[in-house]
Amino acid sequence: MCGIAGIMYKHKGAGKETGETLINMLDCIQHRGPDSTGFALYGDQHYGKLKLRFYVGYEQDNSAIDQIKQAFEKHGASLVEEEHIGENYRAVVNFTGDLQKFAYAMENSSPKATVVSIGESLDIIKDVGGAHDVDGRYDVANFTGTHAIGHVRLATESDVKPEAAHPFWATGFSDVAIVHNGQITNYWKMRRRLERRGFEFRTSNDSELVAVYLAEKMAKGEPLKEALKNAIDDLDGTFSFLVSTKDEIGYAKDHLAAKPMIMFENDDLIAIASEEVSLNRLFPGEALDTHEPPPGSYATWSKST
Repeated sequence: MCGIAGIMYKHKGAGKETGETLINMLDCIQHRGPDSTGFALYGDQHYGKLKLRFYVGYEQDNSAIDQIKQAFEKHGASLVEEEHIGENYRAVVNFTGDLQKFAYAMENSSPKATVVSIGESLDIIKDVGGAHDVDGRYDVANFTGTHAIGHVRLATESDVKPEAAHPFWATGFSDVAIVHNGQITNYWKMRRRLERRGFEFRTSNDSELVAVYLAEKMAKGEPLKEALKNAIDDLDGTFSFLVSTKDEIGYAKDHLAAKPMIMFENDDLIAIASEEVSLNRLFPGEALDTHEPPPGSYATWSKST
């Protein structure tokens, strides 16, 4: 029983409190997943630059970071800025080459490091503990941006550790992230199909599979909305998930609709969460016209330019 939430501000210049808003939305459903919390945050887009976040643990000698920097130089990326905070190393680099090859190379840059996210605007922050615990370590509340999705996790099939927390990025692709409540029962069948096409996976988590599945379709020119439609037919299991790119946010629900999802939309924003209490936190004391998406449904929203 995990919880998901997401928000997109429709108008340019809005979203000044995106980080704080998502923290509050996730805090309301923390009972669904007390083990870890994560945020996929979309800020200003940096053309020709990539944001990378790595999990490096609490190392004292910075050997993993040194190896990452060597990998940057080897693969044609020049470091612009960096930050080592908690168990994370965040870097911004100039890079205009083959993103997929570069991403896989970064995954293998150090045996001590794990790539958390790569993108022109995406930054994934996730760790053990509640929403306010993660905010206290990484200052999520001060993030400003157009949209964000988040997840609270109850560990059922893997350890309670930062690497197992959600969201997951689409390994090998830029700016695609997913938060997911449910289980994909044809996981291995779908994974083998993608691996035969040359795609790599870093975990056995079905959320990573969904992210790569969608990103691969979009890389071939398929709109996100069409990819979501196909996902409902191709993926077996019970699921509700939110996916985000640098320009869009979307959702999909399986045909059984066993996993809850509630949404609210007005002229300014679209907000979606596992429980209505998260949406009520956006507008305290107001009666909201919310609704639950029907079984087998999907939709997308784009930010204004």
